[in-house]
Amino acid sequence: MCTGACSKFIAIPLYILALVSMICNIILFFPDFDTKYAAAEGQITEEVKYMGGFIGGGIMVLIPAIHIHLTSAKNCCANRCGMFLSIGFAAAGVLGAVYSLSAAALGLSNGPTCFWSNILSPIPKWGTPFANSSGSYLSDKDQWSWCRVPENVVEFNVGLFSTLLVAACLELVLCAIQMVNGLFGCICGTCETLFGTDPCKNHLHFILFLYFSMKMRVMIQKVSFPPISRSQYQAK
Repeated sequence: MCTGACSKFIAIPLYILALVSMICNIILFFPDFDTKYAAAEGQITEEVKYMGGFIGGGIMVLIPAIHIHLTSAKNCCANRCGMFLSIGFAAAGVLGAVYSLSAAALGLSNGPTCFWSNILSPIPKWGTPFANSSGSYLSDKDQWSWCRVPENVVEFNVGLFSTLLVAACLELVLCAIQMVNGLFGCICGTCETLFGTDPCKNHLHFILFLYFSMKMRVMIQKVSFPPISRSQYQAK
């Protein structure tokens, strides 16, 4: 696959992942799909306010995805300049994915903000009951019943933050691949020129020609010819 086609292959999944991240972050503001918690003070999970999915995994990935997609077009000089710029855009996408990944991991670790109570704290109050659990509550579903309101908020947060986590990991991998692809694109171009030739293949053919030429030279040098005696030489 040439670098231009690879850019298109990377950009399209990035569009989808950025859109998924933005939607998940927005939905997280409305636990139990109710707007009253977003309007109230201290009733929304703190990590949701970091906007990791909307800004990091969304905008900071969507803009690079647009540029990466454009580098697959047939432009002058096989778009080497565009491929070079795509390295910087992909690096920005990596930063956005890391930010989204960090916010999602922190949200899963600390758990949701809810109106909760348990045996040790029988008086219901708003807070984050799993903040000091280091994420152990994820494997102990009995603790999820501590949260009274919003209903099923633990499942709500775990599902959406897990989606953000997976999306951020995929974005990170794709943007990192594009950084490498962009580097090769600077050297070979996008494999698309005005005349339909493929500079990447031309470079490859030239390298293979040099390699086999050197191999042949070494083989010829190793061939030992039988020595010609003086009498044979004089006879000739």
